[in-house]
Amino acid sequence: MKISRILHAGYAFESGATRILFDPVFENPFSRNCHAFPDVRFDLAQVRELRPDAVFISHFHDDHCSMESLNLLDRATPVYLYCVFDELFAMIRALGFVNVLSLEVDASVTIGAFEIIPRRALDADVDSMFQIRAEGLNVLNVVDAWMDPQTLEQLKPYAPWDMVLWPFQTMREVDVIAPSRAARGPVELPEEWPQQLQALAPRYVVPSSCQFRQEPWSWYNHALFPITYRRFAQAVGEWLPSAQVVRLNPSVSVALTAAGLTPAAPLPWVLPVGEQDVDYDYDADIVPPPTADIARHFAPLTAEQAALALAFCRTGLMERYEQMELPEDSYFATPCVWQLSVYDHDGGVQQFRYRVHGDSIALTGDEEAPTWATEIPLAKLYAGLALGESLTSMYLRIHGAPADADIVDDPLIRCLFDDAIGAYQAAQLRRLGITI
Repeated sequence: MKISRILHAGYAFESGATRILFDPVFENPFSRNCHAFPDVRFDLAQVRELRPDAVFISHFHDDHCSMESLNLLDRATPVYLYCVFDELFAMIRALGFVNVLSLEVDASVTIGAFEIIPRRALDADVDSMFQIRAEGLNVLNVVDAWMDPQTLEQLKPYAPWDMVLWPFQTMREVDVIAPSRAARGPVELPEEWPQQLQALAPRYVVPSSCQFRQEPWSWYNHALFPITYRRFAQAVGEWLPSAQVVRLNPSVSVALTAAGLTPAAPLPWVLPVGEQDVDYDYDADIVPPPTADIARHFAPLTAEQAALALAFCRTGLMERYEQMELPEDSYFATPCVWQLSVYDHDGGVQQFRYRVHGDSIALTGDEEAPTWATEIPLAKLYAGLALGESLTSMYLRIHGAPADADIVDDPLIRCLFDDAIGAYQAAQLRRLGITI
């Protein structure tokens, strides 16, 4: 069985004449500003010549399900997607794929030499994992999911696993959105990992997923990714002394057999750029720069783009907010004043204050100080509205939220993302000139 890394959670698996792609992304950066780490580029002419026997996509997030990447593949390729939302299937069909199929947990799919069994992840409404079998070998691709306890019990009888692709990097999204609430000091590895990996007892462990950073200037590069490859390898060595940790950088391939693991020819269409054995550099004491300084890194919007974003602050946000149902235990169930600060490319700010009570919201004056404040670069607000950009890369920042409040109750977050299933993919289709 030949196993090759594409990027992030993307892999190519080959057995005999059968080739399957998992979560393929052929873009750098992907998801708008996830920059490959280590750096790579793609020979898109070669990608267009690929004829995989199938593509399997673990879930709908834009770093796994990219319309612009799928657009490079032959339309006769069967595409298997785990997703509870019909919209994503319609989008892939709109690209012209004629064989788009829904995956079900524990329902085996046979493609040539391979048997693929989707397994339940902890968040079953979003994620799935893949059990991949061929040539008497068992590989578990956890993608970037969290392991469901019942699924672990299902998988124990297959131990020892030949290889596990394990999502080694925990992302601190809440800590960079609300840095005043971030815990200081070293970050511990999740306490359930040792027991889970020991139960699987793999011969080989691949630190999987992640493999990206933000823009070179971004403070997120030292705040978002707390676990190094080195630290993960050391921990696995302590938990599983007989296992071998194998780092697969983009393009790198290995041949897995019952007897062992050997290097194989790299993917010719994934082209490494520069040093590849790079590692993350987490700084627990980093001081985030002001949002005004971050906003200066982005090119100015056109007058039309800026007007769209600011009109949203004046009217569209309130209309969208009042159409949603607020959770009963939300911080905003009690009357409060919320301030939204929007920074342009010169670092200038426009502020909007709203009185919020439950499902109602209205602009108000500056007589009363806000108890919850949100900041965002104007360019990123526009990107969230028009381009489907994800929360992780928007440099949105929250001040004043009490420790017991849920960050995602922030009115701007809710208005941008509560009903945003497939927003990024829809924006991709628009760029490709495709309407659905």
